[in-house]
Amino acid sequence: MTTTVSTSAGTSGLPPVPGLTGPAAGRTLVMGVLNTTPDSFSDGGAWLDAGAATQHGLAMAAAGADLVDVGGESTRPGAVRVDAEEEARRVLPVVRALAAEGVAVSVDTMRASTAAAALDAGAALVNDVSGGLADPAMAALVAERGAPYVAMHWRGHSDVMADRTDYGDVVADVRDALARRVEALLAAGVRPDRLVVDPGLGFAKTADQGWALLAHLGALAGLGLPLLVGASRKGMLGALLADAGGTPRPAADRDAATTAVTALAAAAGVWCVRVHDVRPSADAVRVAARVAAARRQGASA
Repeated sequence: MTTTVSTSAGTSGLPPVPGLTGPAAGRTLVMGVLNTTPDSFSDGGAWLDAGAATQHGLAMAAAGADLVDVGGESTRPGAVRVDAEEEARRVLPVVRALAAEGVAVSVDTMRASTAAAALDAGAALVNDVSGGLADPAMAALVAERGAPYVAMHWRGHSDVMADRTDYGDVVADVRDALARRVEALLAAGVRPDRLVVDPGLGFAKTADQGWALLAHLGALAGLGLPLLVGASRKGMLGALLADAGGTPRPAADRDAATTAVTALAAAAGVWCVRVHDVRPSADAVRVAARVAAARRQGASA
């Protein structure tokens, strides 16, 4: 099963930025991760205070983040869900403060109620790791608001996803599942020029399955929609960089490998990468764009 959505291409061959404008169009974008949670796998507890979180978001924007992705609910393997009130309490002051400073903010949530409140507070995009499956009201909300929307491949909440890694062909299966979500979202009234898809590295995927997806981004791009890739500090990198005894490299020491993934993803033409350490990835996407431009110039000479 394959669904292809027709989108107009930007001057660089990348899809235009859904719902956003500015100099970022024409290269891969960088989305900075801002977790206002006590239990995220990499930086849980670091940005619980709204003031500190806001300052970190501003610093990421200054370092080159095109979007700052504010989330109030951890989706690491085994994480327990928080209620809607607590999620909103964590994210809304930060979204509001960053938007007031002119930062393009995305809200990382599976709840339509949180997404609606964040859009009201100034968020520019909804990043939903469930692709609309966790909350049936999400599709109608983003359709009504015309909000840019990232739909990730998802097989269940954090407490069960590690047990749902059986695939026949992970690339084909993820592509087809995303195609089904796109069809459902379009049927609900979501505009095709507002849709982005994400293969969901680390979500119901083993490390090997994550590498297979990264190696075949072109198959996912065949859906005709912008791609977001989020590999930052994830377990697949920790496993790859394990020490001689097999102990995975700690999450905080995976940023160089994350930047390598950013460079590869940008060379493959993805719309956006989602990262914790912004500046190296912001540099990497500019290098990839310059190489692509030189390649085009050489071909036309």
